[in-house]
Amino acid sequence: MAQPLELRAHALQCLLEPDPATKTAAIAVLAQAHLTGDWRVDNGAVFDAARPIPGRPERPQLVPPRLVGRRSMVTVEGRAMLVHSLAHIEFNAMNLALDALWRFPDLPDGYYTDWLRVAKEEALHFSMLAAHLGVLGYGYGDFPAHDSLWEMVEKTKADVVARMALVPRTLEARGLDAIPPLRAKIAQAGDMAAAAILDIILRDEVGHVEIGNRWYRYLCQQRGLDPQMAYAELALRYEAPVLKGPFNIDARRRAGFTEAELIDFS
Repeated sequence: MAQPLELRAHALQCLLEPDPATKTAAIAVLAQAHLTGDWRVDNGAVFDAARPIPGRPERPQLVPPRLVGRRSMVTVEGRAMLVHSLAHIEFNAMNLALDALWRFPDLPDGYYTDWLRVAKEEALHFSMLAAHLGVLGYGYGDFPAHDSLWEMVEKTKADVVARMALVPRTLEARGLDAIPPLRAKIAQAGDMAAAAILDIILRDEVGHVEIGNRWYRYLCQQRGLDPQMAYAELALRYEAPVLKGPFNIDARRRAGFTEAELIDFS
């Protein structure tokens, strides 16, 4: 009889996989095991990554954000550049969910299954965007990309409170603000298939940010921290980007930001 999959060890193996298609398929195996109940979590295990994290393909070339290039909607290439940029964000988001799953021990089972859900949905987002790139005549890796999201994942690898504060509820929450105007721009250019993908991404990202908010508050309670005061200190210590509006207040509210926090986004 086959042994149930141990989620954290398998999440690390998914994270180390460089090929995007193989990585998304491996995440699907984990998600299916969770769906059928054929899984377990070794909450106390401490794992060692045998290879550099994250596994990623040789392309796209990673460059500073200012060198990624303009994304004009006038041409197919310009729309493809935007879709490629979004696909790269989702590839990194898939990896950050896997990293949150395997890296931090001694948390409730629900923490790990929440982040498995995020990994599954980010993998779907990436796959949809990569497929649409193919429709446009391009592939993932055809344009340069930047690595700002993963840089914060790396900075916060020693502290799960900092990770929850500064990745899902800061950097990923920026997507809640950015997606609606991007969706309008790409729809105006006539690419309704890409616009429909963005609708799915926005819907799911509300849930992902809510997961980050919920576990951040849980961890603050466990450590006796005031969430707002702790957030301000962490943002300063880890040099988190200063957030600029306009903000999607409705989506942020649905993602679990408190009314007191939303005042800062008004």
